Amino acid sequence: MTPVFALATSLMWGLADFGGGLLTRRMPALTVVLVSQLLAVGALGTIVVATGGWSEAGPQLWWAVAAGVVGPAAMLAFYRALALGPMGVVSPLGALGGVAVPVGVGLVLGERPGLLQFAGIAVAVAGVVLASGPGLGGAPVQRQTLVLTLVAAFGFGSVMALIAEASHTLTGLFLALFVQRLCNVVVGGGALWLSARRGTAALPAGGWSALRAALPALAFVGLADVAANGTYSVAAHHGPVTVAAVLASLYPVVTALAARGVLRERLRTVQAAGAGLALVGTVLLATG
Repeated sequence: MTPVFALATSLMWGLADFGGGLLTRRMPALTVVLVSQLLAVGALGTIVVATGGWSEAGPQLWWAVAAGVVGPAAMLAFYRALALGPMGVVSPLGALGGVAVPVGVGLVLGERPGLLQFAGIAVAVAGVVLASGPGLGGAPVQRQTLVLTLVAAFGFGSVMALIAEASHTLTGLFLALFVQRLCNVVVGGGALWLSARRGTAALPAGGWSALRAALPALAFVGLADVAANGTYSVAAHHGPVTVAAVLASLYPVVTALAARGVLRERLRTVQAAGAGLALVGTVLLATG
């Protein structure tokens, strides 16, 4: 059961990343984040009511609030990076933080990584360097894209660490995710309002009609992300967390394959090698 649910997590996270990046190429990234998360809030609220998750409320939910503040910034940076650069490079580098940051938190708390984790750190750093395509002909990935990707990676890892502190049961997880997404909407809505006040467009080129037409895709992005969190929790509760983490960390492969199949996106050899090394580093970190 654990491998099935963990692979389902990879599939849904990978498709959600691809969909979010694709939508950001047609409309403002803040709008994609806000609307997709608003739809996710509705779904999570229904789940919390149905499972009696409110009984899990307590001071630990402040960790979920913190995750809700960090999350929109990470998602915004990630979707912008996906819109600007090759998805086959951005997605593996973004996944790196989901494992690296929790490992760093463990170090601060006194844990010591094993040999595989040290190897994962070295491999991942090499992947970051190669993914930028340095000095080997052709146009390298823009510095802005790399900076946005690394900011998103750190943010995603921080959110995972914060959510881990906010919940210790399945129903508690749903409540924590609901609170996180609710804060995502509040923070994202405020950022969108301020952006609009400065004259930045809040709607796609086609206005409200274009936004309404994109609602199914936006709903898919938000709900796939929520469903992936749920399947990952099931995988981790029904088997070794290491197995669940390793298989769930493969979602960048889905994003890269979707970009290759739908967008005909091609990577230079050095970029593909760097993206692959970043993914291998992620797996090693999770395995350790």
